[in-house]
Amino acid sequence: MGIQKDRVKFNVGGKIFETTATTLAHAGRHSYFGAIFDGDWNLSDSCKEEHFIDRNPDCFAVLLDLLRTGYLHVPPTLSEKLLFREAAFYGLLDHVRTATRGQFDGDRLRFSRSVAGQAPGDGTAIRAAPDGGCAVAHGSVVHVYDWNFEEHPTINFDYQRINDVGWADPGTLAVAACERLNRSGASAGGLALFSAGSGILRHRFQVAHEDQFKTYTAGALSFSSDYKIFSSCKGRSNEYGIGVWDLITGKQIDFYYEPIGWSLGEADRVQWLNATNCLMVATLFPRKDDCYISVLDFRDKNNMVWFWSDTGAPASDDRRVRDAVAAEEGMSICVVNEYEDLGFMDLRSSAGTVRWCSRSRLVMKGKLPEEPCYPKLTWHEGKLFSSMNDSISVFSGPDWVLTSRLRRSYGGSICDFSIGGDRLFALHSEENVFDVWETPTAAII
Repeated sequence: MGIQKDRVKFNVGGKIFETTATTLAHAGRHSYFGAIFDGDWNLSDSCKEEHFIDRNPDCFAVLLDLLRTGYLHVPPTLSEKLLFREAAFYGLLDHVRTATRGQFDGDRLRFSRSVAGQAPGDGTAIRAAPDGGCAVAHGSVVHVYDWNFEEHPTINFDYQRINDVGWADPGTLAVAACERLNRSGASAGGLALFSAGSGILRHRFQVAHEDQFKTYTAGALSFSSDYKIFSSCKGRSNEYGIGVWDLITGKQIDFYYEPIGWSLGEADRVQWLNATNCLMVATLFPRKDDCYISVLDFRDKNNMVWFWSDTGAPASDDRRVRDAVAAEEGMSICVVNEYEDLGFMDLRSSAGTVRWCSRSRLVMKGKLPEEPCYPKLTWHEGKLFSSMNDSISVFSGPDWVLTSRLRRSYGGSICDFSIGGDRLFALHSEENVFDVWETPTAAII
């Protein structure tokens, strides 16, 4: 690519700026500046010697400096909201996001802010958006925030209790809710897609059983890379199991019926395993008296690939599984108990035994708050994250050594957390508030 060596002059809102095509090329081909240059980053013939832009000159100066240096310095007299609006106009929002926080590192996270919501009652779930925003489910509504924590219109799904929420893409939310039969006979609840920006219903997914559409309660959600959505389903008759729909067409494409004596339709967690093209399904205490964890291959619905249950084992909080997550490589499952003790199961072994590690219990024992929440787990970039009461622990290395702990006292226990968009979000139970943790940017030398 040839780069124009001559300087480029802009008149922005009456203020003159001079720069080079080399600097503007950092904005990328899909930016405002990419549109006014040709393929070799020469000004198009339609542009005069001085290119006029009728926008805010103070914001332009900050954004131009960002393209020059890679660092963002916002003067205290300049509104961040105004700057972000101008960045959106120039197609530089991704550059601003990158400059305001570092690449995610679980051992270098720092508290960024707390965001108070307006919904009453305890939170159900929080889900990080790919761009750094998030969605928070409270009762029968979902509150959606963009990466700058501006709140979008609230989503409700027939005002039924919401069981899970997930990002189908940066602009679309999937919402799973309890079913209800209206007086008119029409169904409510189930699973649907909503616009994250407007809150408008885009599509309602249906479950067919014996060629008839059925009402159902949708539970835990997961997505695959080939545009499929999975959800645990609990119907009124035989529609217990895992439903699968095509995100592009909206049609149901499969259903894994719950085997007798097992539990799928009330699952607390479903997780698509890209490495094996299988689905992990976990139904956990206290939703059920016993815990059921299985790996399903939809190409063979007559047999479960792998399964484990504590049915028949002595009832003890020491070994009662509260959450489960499959490792990123798809070869093991990690579980956690009441005391944040971690257990591991090898999917390559049919024995289904749990290898427990008790190192974390020595740290957390005796620190239970008034309203403790069950631990939650997630993997991210080779590290294991586990919430316990009002903190989140980070485990690293082949032996899963405790390497970091995140803690904020305000808001009580953490009922859910999520990682995405280079941020970690932690939703508290006692107050309607969530915390945001980010990795600091590199120091300017």
